[in-house]
Amino acid sequence: MLVALPSAIAFGVTIFSPLGGEYGARGAMAGLLGVTVLGLVAGLFGGTKRLISAPCAPAAAVLSAMTIEMMGQGQPVVAILVSLFLVALLSSLIQLGFGVLRLGGLINYMPFPVVSGYMSGVGVVIILSQLPKWLAFPKGTSLWQGLGDPAHWLWPSVLVGLATALGMWLMPRLVRSVPSVILGLVAGVMAYWILALTGWPDLRMLAGNGLVIGPIKAAGPDVAGAMAAIWQALVDMPGLPVEPVIVTALTLSVLLSIDTLKTCVVLDTITGSQHDPNRELIGQGLGNLVSAVFGGVPGAGTMGASLVNEASGGTTRMSSVFQGLWSLVVVVLLSALVAWVPVSSLAAILVVIGLHMIDWSAVKLLRSRDTAVDFAVIVIVAVAANTIGLIAASGLGVALSILMFIREQSHASTLRRRSYGNELFSKRVRLPDERAFLEQAGRQTAIFELQGSLFFGTTNQLFLSIKPDAKQARFLVLDFMHVQSLDFTAGHIIERLSHMLAQHGGILVLSHLPAQLPNGRDLRSYVDHLGLSANPSVKIFEHFSDALEWVENETLRQAGRTTLSQTSLPLTRFDLVQGMGKQELALLETCLVRRVYQAGELIFSTSTTGHELMLISRGEVKISLPIPGQTPVHLATLGAGHMFGEMSFLEQQPHSAEVKAVTETELICLNREAFDAAFDDNAAIVARVMTRVARSIAHRLRHNNNEIQEFRLV
Repeated sequence: MLVALPSAIAFGVTIFSPLGGEYGARGAMAGLLGVTVLGLVAGLFGGTKRLISAPCAPAAAVLSAMTIEMMGQGQPVVAILVSLFLVALLSSLIQLGFGVLRLGGLINYMPFPVVSGYMSGVGVVIILSQLPKWLAFPKGTSLWQGLGDPAHWLWPSVLVGLATALGMWLMPRLVRSVPSVILGLVAGVMAYWILALTGWPDLRMLAGNGLVIGPIKAAGPDVAGAMAAIWQALVDMPGLPVEPVIVTALTLSVLLSIDTLKTCVVLDTITGSQHDPNRELIGQGLGNLVSAVFGGVPGAGTMGASLVNEASGGTTRMSSVFQGLWSLVVVVLLSALVAWVPVSSLAAILVVIGLHMIDWSAVKLLRSRDTAVDFAVIVIVAVAANTIGLIAASGLGVALSILMFIREQSHASTLRRRSYGNELFSKRVRLPDERAFLEQAGRQTAIFELQGSLFFGTTNQLFLSIKPDAKQARFLVLDFMHVQSLDFTAGHIIERLSHMLAQHGGILVLSHLPAQLPNGRDLRSYVDHLGLSANPSVKIFEHFSDALEWVENETLRQAGRTTLSQTSLPLTRFDLVQGMGKQELALLETCLVRRVYQAGELIFSTSTTGHELMLISRGEVKISLPIPGQTPVHLATLGAGHMFGEMSFLEQQPHSAEVKAVTETELICLNREAFDAAFDDNAAIVARVMTRVARSIAHRLRHNNNEIQEFRLV
């Protein structure tokens, strides 16, 4: 309360004083009402522990700027008061809407340079608006005219403000347990009374004394009457400026929300707690709504008061409630003392606060060319806030946020990896002669693994990267596994690539089109709407490896190297039996069992113990590693001429993976026990068979090593 109360009074005076000296006391009361109501209501409904809510600098800057602008337009005071009330009321409703619609997390995505520039601009606005009050310029004197001529300065006011500022800057080094705002205010009040008791006796008079707030009344008939008059004027007054009120209210709601959530994040970092941004916005919206109804200044969760509360031992959200209760005591019982608070002391407090709001560390961004653009954004927004206006600066900030996002996304690479068919292979384990042919003919296949956001800002660069290969490739593979979003422009680029390939008989192969992207879009349906699914020159696969396998099979088929045959391979075609004589082959046949599995049938799983070496005579199998609760990992696909089950055949231990038939598959199974019994006295054959089993395992390991290396290079 000791930190929030003086600032709240100062903010209230800042908003209302442009209406005339007699409205300074009303501003002080509005600040007192704001800090009271916000503490009570936001503390009860917000829920963030240790957070103190009170009138804040962004609210003072936005509303005082609106007051000054309307005064410059010659608007009557009643119209300005009604407009201020409508802005406070509407901004609180918008803030409530942010919380109800669960937009609390989105507000945090405002780029830091934009927020920094706006807050720095607000700081400069506050400083420039308070200097005339600190120096007590005569009415009608412009800022630069008054600063350039010390004859316009009222020296008691200058000295009181200087004592306040020095108290805020220097005294915390000596008295660390008392907030700097309180120390500065005490120093200012003491300086005022020293001057009043020594050389300026007029300072001892309250009536007509423009250097103090002046007489204010506690919340009661006076406040109720003032609010009733505003409500009546709202009904009777035609032609209120609707558009400026709406724009200002929207600006204020966003600023107050950002200020609150920024403070919540800092408290979470210090205390290890976790705030609910949407609940907090609802609480802040309710607090500002009630404050507006009672004529108080809107506010937010304030950094300084919250940190002091945390350091003082506050642990619950009731800290804010008690702050409101103590403020209520001040409103009811101590209003007479508040009347003697020097205006220049409040102005000096706000000047110091404004100086703290300026992001002086932003100058460091000039040290690097990479951050020079961020510095430029901060300066542009800050300058706009002080030349065009705070409302225009907020709109400029939103526009710059969009441009910064597009800039960052445009410079981000959407090409994760480019490779060719002689460098990257599917999980299909090929026979040595097939592998050699694919390595020779694979250059005609271009493979692009995409990533990130494919939208109008990135697709042209991507198209230029793919275009040279699309002009000559027989197969062009695009993998979308790591794509986060895709718009119509990107879809059109994919369509152009398919037409480009079709002109020379090429085929576009798409893989891993997710049913739902992180942005919620169904990429498969999107491709269907583009007509790509029905295009004969476009092939779509669920998995990347399936797409590569199809390309490899098609490459072999076009070269007359059929990968699948309906004819069963005889035992003599397998490397395992090469070098055996007729008698040895006949003996081996007694150890063999032939089985046929239908497509999709499980051959074995990890729950079974293996004792057979299985040779694929016809068809193909898929080897997968099951993971509980997840999709099995595809390890390899084997076709005719390969064998599997080597480790279990050697160890006679449970299988390390599961195997299913992809098509109708015929297997030649060698039983380990029968093999040992038949060749017990023929060590040469046993050694030859075991050597070739070990060689098959080594070949598989080499294949896996290549896959791991390719993965690490991504």
